[in-house]
Amino acid sequence: MQNFIFSLNATLPIFFVMMLGYFFRRTGVISESLAAGMNSFVFKIALPVNLFAELYPVDFFTVWDTSFVLFCFFATLACVGIALLLSFFLCPAEDRGEFVQASYRSSASLLGMAYIENIYGSAGTGASAAMGSLMMLGAVPLYNVCAVLVLSLSGGAQDRLDRARLKKALIGIVTNPIILGILAGFVWSVLKIPMPEMFGKTFSYIGRLASPMGLLAMGASLNFTAFSEKVRPVLFATFLKLVGFAALGLPVAAALGFRQEKLVAVLIMLGSASTVAGYVMAKNMGHKGVVSSGTVMLTTLLSSLTLTFWLFLLRSRGLI
Repeated sequence: MQNFIFSLNATLPIFFVMMLGYFFRRTGVISESLAAGMNSFVFKIALPVNLFAELYPVDFFTVWDTSFVLFCFFATLACVGIALLLSFFLCPAEDRGEFVQASYRSSASLLGMAYIENIYGSAGTGASAAMGSLMMLGAVPLYNVCAVLVLSLSGGAQDRLDRARLKKALIGIVTNPIILGILAGFVWSVLKIPMPEMFGKTFSYIGRLASPMGLLAMGASLNFTAFSEKVRPVLFATFLKLVGFAALGLPVAAALGFRQEKLVAVLIMLGSASTVAGYVMAKNMGHKGVVSSGTVMLTTLLSSLTLTFWLFLLRSRGLI
């Protein structure tokens, strides 16, 4: 029972804040334009600043783990391959790109940091955030590269993959605010640059906005009508995103010796909700976005249940 309560305390507050966002959207407190602005602010400012603020005091040489970063990279690559293979059997050609992206692409940055904060609290946030950041270094750039490839080469894209699109995608990865925030934090840590207290507190205040504002905006963006239009691919993508990949990857991660914060980071990478950024990218590349938005909606709602189960299982076995 203690492990179950621990798991609920880690997941339900996040679900409640998202549902408040949905309620505020329905009652007009948060408009569609405000939700979009909040999402943009969190992605471009609050979340990168939060990652930087958590990482710069950490001893880089203590937390760096090459094997963990490589595991996150190859685990993500394996998920993309499995989703791509299954897409030929589970959905029509026009939906394959969206299905693949929605199946593997997690909301690792926003939800990952929120869950780490809930589980480990302020006392262990620095080291825990470092593990989450290492996971993102291994997975997030690959998320974007694979998304461009599968969306460009599947039905629905306005044009095929070309050098200009690849160049644009690579520039987007290099200038990704999340990656820049992580790299800046690691560089500051390595160089051991002193941080004036007034600036440190400023970064901390801005960074604290990331989780509550991002979760409210995510809840405000939920669209329940999208699910009914593409039930079959949405259901299968949701299963892979919340259950299938976690069931395959977590035993491997545990067998390799990953524990505590590292195993939680792997769980977030493999089993958290599909990211809203996937829907935005699908729409911008000529797809309808129905499978993407439906999967985001359903995984966001169900992830509190499935993550509670995974956390309870890992906690019961003494792995976290």
